[in-house]
Amino acid sequence: MKIVINRTACAGHARCHALAAEMFVLDDDGYIATDSFSVPPGSEQLARRAARACPERALEVLEADSGHERENNG
Repeated sequence: MKIVINRTACAGHARCHALAAEMFVLDDDGYIATDSFSVPPGSEQLARRAARACPERALEVLEADSGHERENNG
């Protein structure tokens, strides 16, 4: 699983970070510091929950599905 961040849509609410600070690292201005990252094994449910917490819907969850990736917004 991978999380892709639309950094231009991010408004710095940091709700994702509040739920999963170790995955959703913020920069010095309080915005997500990366464009994407792979979710550590066993953390998929937490990553989905944090992505759904974004009021701007700036986080996209890409799930591995039989070797293919599919989009799952929210």
